[in-house]
Amino acid sequence: MSEPARNFDRTPWQLRIFSKSLKKRQKLDLLLRMAGPQTDDRCLLLTCGDNNGALNYHFRTAGGRWTWADLEAGGIEEMESFLGETVHDVRPDRLPFERGSFDLVVVIDVHEHLDDVESLNSELARVLLSGGRAVVTTPNGNPRLPLARAKRWIGMTPAVYGHVVQGYSLDELESMLERVGLCPERRGAYSRFFTEAVELAINFAYVRLLSSRATGGTEQAPIAPDTEERLRGVEKTYRVYSRFFPLIRLIASLDKLLPGSGGYAVAVAASKPR
Repeated sequence: MSEPARNFDRTPWQLRIFSKSLKKRQKLDLLLRMAGPQTDDRCLLLTCGDNNGALNYHFRTAGGRWTWADLEAGGIEEMESFLGETVHDVRPDRLPFERGSFDLVVVIDVHEHLDDVESLNSELARVLLSGGRAVVTTPNGNPRLPLARAKRWIGMTPAVYGHVVQGYSLDELESMLERVGLCPERRGAYSRFFTEAVELAINFAYVRLLSSRATGGTEQAPIAPDTEERLRGVEKTYRVYSRFFPLIRLIASLDKLLPGSGGYAVAVAASKPR
C-alpha cells in the first residue's frame, strides 16, 4: 500500500465524510464568516443529531473556547471519542448553562426538528452574554422552491430528515429571534440549486438504496452515515463516490452562474443588546 493510501486510512471517518460534503463545507464557510473571529470567546455549538463532530473540529481549529451540545443522544458517545471532549446531551427548553455563559452561540439546523421553537430561542437569549452573538441556520422553508417540490414528489419529506417542518425563511428566523430580544444583524444563505440537487441525489440514494446495507437491515438509517459502522457498511459505494467527487464538485460550481444570493439553507446572525 502506498504512503498516501495509509495516510487516508488513518483520517478519522468524520473528516473523511466532511471533506466530501459540499453542503457542510459551504455551511462551515458561511458560519465562520457570520460569527467573525472568536479568539478567546466562550462559544457554544448546539446541534441536533445531524452532526458527527467534524463541524465541532473545524470550529475549534478556528479559535475560541468551545462547549458542545446536542439534542439527540445517539451520536454523542462517538463524537466525544473523536473530539476528546464532553458533548452535553441537552433539552431545548432548558440548556444546562448559567445565564450569560457565552459570547457566541451557533445553532446548526435545530429549529426545524422542534415543535416548540420559542422555548429554545428564549434559552439562547438567556445563555448569551450582553453584547454576545447568536448565529442560527435552518433549511429554507419556502415550499415553492423547485427542489423542495421535487423532494416531496419523490418521498423525501421533512419526516425523512427528522424534521417537523421543512424549515424557515430568513424573515421568519429574524422575527423569532427578535421576539426574545435579539437584534438581527446579518443574514446569509448557502446550498444553491446545483449543490442542493447533488445533495438530494446523494441523500435519496442512501435512504432508498443503501440504508439497509449500512444498518444491517435492522432499522431505517438517517440520510447519511452517522457512525463509523454505518460508513463501513457502504464503504465500496463511498469509494466510488470519492472517485467521482471532482465531477460532483464541478456540477455544484454551476451555482456561481445563478443570479441572486438565495439558497436552500439560510442563516441569521443576531446580537443581544448590551
